[in-house]
Amino acid sequence: MDLLPDSAPLATRLRNTLIQYHSIGDSEWRVAKKTKDATVWRKPSEEFSGYLYKAQGVVEDVTNRIVDHIRPGPYRLDWDSLMTTMDIMETFEENCCVMRYTTAGQLWNIIAPREFVDFSYTTSYEDGLLTCGISLDYGEVRPNFVRGFNHPCGWFCIPLKDYPSHSLLTGYIQTELRGMLPQSAVDTAMSSTLANFYSDLKKALKT
Repeated sequence: MDLLPDSAPLATRLRNTLIQYHSIGDSEWRVAKKTKDATVWRKPSEEFSGYLYKAQGVVEDVTNRIVDHIRPGPYRLDWDSLMTTMDIMETFEENCCVMRYTTAGQLWNIIAPREFVDFSYTTSYEDGLLTCGISLDYGEVRPNFVRGFNHPCGWFCIPLKDYPSHSLLTGYIQTELRGMLPQSAVDTAMSSTLANFYSDLKKALKT
């Protein structure tokens, strides 16, 4: 088990990595799933043997409110059907924390419940916000859970210039679920989970 890292350099490194993902050209991505709420693309990850996913859709709300629903805090558990528990383990500054959370089983429990411990950081980006995270090897693994690992992930939320009450939400996710899993099951689950994330978030923002 590692000690907690120094938050400032980790936050800077994470932000720079996400900005790098955000500048990857369209030609490198392949469409994985398309719904009325979002489009999901993927490309081979440079961090591990799975995929880096990109999801994008327009969400009808202001940037701050959307990000408040995504980042660690009281809203996330209320609407994210995949997340079953969430605890803030450490807080560094207002916009920086370590959280432990668990996820529900997926695909008829082919993918068993998972536990993650993530460093999370929220910062300004252009006219909007970026909330990003990366897993840490920290804290005891609880029984009945496989410890998964999130390589650098994040959500860019930028107000639309002509419709500032709408925001373009772009996510980059690369989750290593670990455990003995067929890769095809993981890929199916990831695309669907990201598309559902948008529809669930939109419903939550309307209530």
